[in-house]
Amino acid sequence: MSSDPKQDFASAARSEGARAARGTGALRTLRELVARLGPIIALLLLCAYLSIASPHFLKTDNMVNITRQSAITAILSVGQTLVILTAGIDLSVGAVAALSASAAAVLMTQRFIFLGLHFGPVGFVFGLAVALAVGALAGLLNGLIITKGRIPDFIATLGTVTIFRGVALLITGGLPVPSHITATELKGYLPHPIIWMGAGDIYGLPVAGLIAVVIVLFGWFLLRYSVLGRSIFAVGGNREAARVSGINIDRTKIAVYLLSGVIAAVAGVVLAGRMNSSNALMAEEENLRSIAAVVIGGTNLFGGEGGVFGSLIGAVIMGVLGNGLNLLSVSAFWQRIVQGTVIILVVMFDQWRRRRFPAAR
Repeated sequence: MSSDPKQDFASAARSEGARAARGTGALRTLRELVARLGPIIALLLLCAYLSIASPHFLKTDNMVNITRQSAITAILSVGQTLVILTAGIDLSVGAVAALSASAAAVLMTQRFIFLGLHFGPVGFVFGLAVALAVGALAGLLNGLIITKGRIPDFIATLGTVTIFRGVALLITGGLPVPSHITATELKGYLPHPIIWMGAGDIYGLPVAGLIAVVIVLFGWFLLRYSVLGRSIFAVGGNREAARVSGINIDRTKIAVYLLSGVIAAVAGVVLAGRMNSSNALMAEEENLRSIAAVVIGGTNLFGGEGGVFGSLIGAVIMGVLGNGLNLLSVSAFWQRIVQGTVIILVVMFDQWRRRRFPAAR
């Protein structure tokens, strides 16, 4: 029994369309999976190579060292992720970390006079509160300059990074704190809890790494479950649409930079504990390292796409790469070239992927 040729053609077309849709859906899923797992795959391949190239790589002491080295970048990358998701960038996170830690270290070791009253070195709790407050104020200043001054994020934070370093130099007198050069005025050591934060461990797990995980979880919760988190993605994804929908863009940007400053202060305190000292020029390379970690982790430099877990993986990749180059006795000069080349290649690949496979975004 024959059928209508038109109906047969339409049925065949529908079947072909359904198969194509299923194929496209499967391909899209595969692209999204690769996009999400790309940083993890890269980390595993890097670790596999280094474990073969160096017998010392997988030793417990080296793993602990990598964790402590990566923790600072991981903490800073959380604040940097929040900023970049709004299509901004913060070049001052390292300077904020140094300023916050230096201010706290001076107060915790230095005798000083305030309103005619003599104060001895303050305790850990007060010093930590001061560090967080300084970080919040620095971040707030960044946010206000950008939103009220209508200055691009890059230019504003490029200026404040110099200001914050200068203030830190004034506070410390250009010396590391504590400094035995002025032993009559200093206790000579930082409080033990700060040393524990940077160099201690809990059941063999580095405290610095645990703090980094807590900060990452905070960033994930903020982005996933809070109104501010939804506003961050909206502002970075489409600023005009966010404005029309009633989101206060300036308030969101200020909040993001303030949080970035507070998180940078935490990183500064942890770094001071690891070094058992604080100085105005520490964490100089962390500005670019934190940005690199965010980009390697898959966050779009133009905002609206990404997350903190990817940034954590990116920070670990940076730490493993640096550690591996040291184990392989690569010259410090060549290390800079290699790390810079890796960052450029990763960004190039990420931008190519986003143009070639839009569905993977």
